[in-house]
Amino acid sequence: MTLTQEIGPSPLAFGGGALSSEGGGYGFGVVDKGESLRALRYAYDEGVRVFDTAPVYGFGESERRIGEAFGGKRENIFITSKCGVTWDGNKRIRMTNDPAVALKMFEQSLRDLGTDMIDLYMIHWPDKEVDIRRTMEVLHKLKGEKKIKYLGLCNTTLEDLERAQEVDAIDAVQSEHHFFRQQEDKLLKYLKERDIPFFSWGTLDKGIISGTVTGKRKFDGSDCRSRAPWWLQSDKDRKIALMQEKILPFLKSKGHTGLEFALACNLSDPGVTHCLCGGKTVVQWKNIFKALGHLPGEDILAECRKLKAKWF
Repeated sequence: MTLTQEIGPSPLAFGGGALSSEGGGYGFGVVDKGESLRALRYAYDEGVRVFDTAPVYGFGESERRIGEAFGGKRENIFITSKCGVTWDGNKRIRMTNDPAVALKMFEQSLRDLGTDMIDLYMIHWPDKEVDIRRTMEVLHKLKGEKKIKYLGLCNTTLEDLERAQEVDAIDAVQSEHHFFRQQEDKLLKYLKERDIPFFSWGTLDKGIISGTVTGKRKFDGSDCRSRAPWWLQSDKDRKIALMQEKILPFLKSKGHTGLEFALACNLSDPGVTHCLCGGKTVVQWKNIFKALGHLPGEDILAECRKLKAKWF
């Protein structure tokens, strides 16, 4: 059975970064634990089998919630987690692919998830200070011990991808991919030619594309958008203005929503096999499934691309 067959037919995956802001780290506002568990189980009941997480999501809280939600259904779900983004005693985030750190993070993830095996384990980000082959050697050993089933890279470069495969096969790649951020055709072509699944994250561009984030929206301390440089220093205001002034009104005139548009942008791309969504409540997941059944066609997507080209 291949990785794609194991995952099942749903093109959606559950993005676990949305689950656990009260734990700190990478997250998007407090969500009641009970509600997050209900959201996880609802998505499962509707056919989602891939649950993506990482230690930095809530400093372990996302992994713990996924473990608690599916303690009795472990064999029926596909868990993805990652190494490389860690933190110190003061919860200051540090990025490193040091092999010893990778091993330590993996072992903690097993404990937090309450499992003895992670289906897909990924190196979270490239690290110029560490040859990726050194990290891969550790993960290759864990795979040999049946503690990891598949290996993957997240936010990778084609150079790192090829180097990693000198040690072991890379079974999947995950990177940011949406209306405002398209992955390089060269990378997607490489993956498609080799039947390597591509998981897109950032589907809604943190709420900009769906329209829930406007220029007036404020974020409290539990939301990383209140403080993260990658958000505060981005061109978010320009993108928000385009969505609010041009694209969302156009979509509405055609009977579509920003959420439907966001999903269509990724799922219509032949390079994308699975689309991560960060719904953190049952209501949000109901809206996602509803949107999945009413995606705009290529003619509408093309008009939106034209609007973007004029704006930028």
